[in-house]
Amino acid sequence: MATLTIELPEGVLSSLHQSPGDAEKDVRLVIAIEWYRRGAISQGRAAELAGVPRADFIDALAARKIDVFSVDLDELRQEIELE
Repeated sequence: MATLTIELPEGVLSSLHQSPGDAEKDVRLVIAIEWYRRGAISQGRAAELAGVPRADFIDALAARKIDVFSVDLDELRQEIELE
């Protein structure tokens, strides 16, 4: 497993009222959501990165009003035409 280290300005964690462990969980979730939103990683991989079950990751997406399922309209039209 790769390790990524992020240096934060002095006082950021205290102003957020978070422990380093809680901040790490938040950062992992935010990164997972953003990379999923961009289409860079799958939903399953994003949940793994965030360290949460897939159902919890889907709930996190829905809470942020991010599409849970990405649909390509052209692909959808093609599928409808084939039926």
